[in-house]
Amino acid sequence: MKLTIEVEQEEDGRWIAEVPHLPGVLAYGQTREEAIARVQALSLRVLADRLEHGETVPEMFDVFSVAA
Repeated sequence: MKLTIEVEQEEDGRWIAEVPHLPGVLAYGQTREEAIARVQALSLRVLADRLEHGETVPEMFDVFSVAA
């Protein structure tokens, strides 16, 4: 499974990136790349936290893909 990152630009110019498969995992950035990097880091933290607490995580081969 790949975690898809959805990216869009807000009206104020900021970028928002979200991983729909992980509820609540979204991040803003001044650039598209910054938003993507931040949401990737947050996703990894969330997955690590789930593993540490014995929760299930999706089986992943390639961790991320970025949607247009």
